Amino acid sequence: MKIDFALILTLLSAVTGLLWLADKLVLEKRRKAADPEAKDPVPVEYAKSLFPVIFGVLVLRSFLAEPFRIPSGSMMPNLLIGDFILVNKFDYGIRLPVLNNKVVELGQPARGDVMVFRYPGMGAGDPAAGTDYIKRVIGLPGDTVTVEENRVAVNGVPFTYAESGVFVGEGVSSEMTGSRVYTETLEGRSHAMLEMDGVPLGYRRNGSWTVPAGHYFVMGDNRDRSADSREWGFVPEQNIVGRAMVIWLNCSGWFCTDSFQPSRIGTKID
Repeated sequence: MKIDFALILTLLSAVTGLLWLADKLVLEKRRKAADPEAKDPVPVEYAKSLFPVIFGVLVLRSFLAEPFRIPSGSMMPNLLIGDFILVNKFDYGIRLPVLNNKVVELGQPARGDVMVFRYPGMGAGDPAAGTDYIKRVIGLPGDTVTVEENRVAVNGVPFTYAESGVFVGEGVSSEMTGSRVYTETLEGRSHAMLEMDGVPLGYRRNGSWTVPAGHYFVMGDNRDRSADSREWGFVPEQNIVGRAMVIWLNCSGWFCTDSFQPSRIGTKID
């Protein structure tokens, strides 16, 4: 079950803040009137100490940057299992915590952005719906996206591809070793993508999709190991969390025994 940290922080902020406020406006006066030397009750002391910290974390996490851990290899070779990243919560507009309703319009996802969003699910009742996913934005509202054997075209204009090497993974990323690395260029923005050898023609998810208003078409960079819009459809604007910004740690397994690559710390996500 997904833990909703935004909801937990909001509830804790509300409880500690209201307790602190009630004590300041009413309870403290009654307590001092009965005993001028009376100390604050333990719950009030905790509320006074914890509220500024919890509220500060809530504000930073909701409106500026949120930490996120890469749980799968769908964005290899650019993001690896065990990467910890920061997600920019500002670029796509300011949203209310928990409700995720946008209250200040600042910008929209651009083609090529690496975006974190809440998985819309495969239909009503999908237990995984609401889980945080990360993919690359390929199609914007109104676009027609065509995918044929991992080659993408938008509105009839194909992206360009150049083979740039063979992927060599470490630790939990080693399963993709031997995959071919391609540079995919879309509207002047380039990034690496992986493609496995030996996948029979026609076995990849091919098709053409027209993106409805208020939605986005997303794909993983590890094209043969990504469940994305080719499979489950479009990302509603309401589900957007933010833009992936930078890697601040790589660590997987107990005490980083499965993966620890300090060279990845500080890597900008393009």
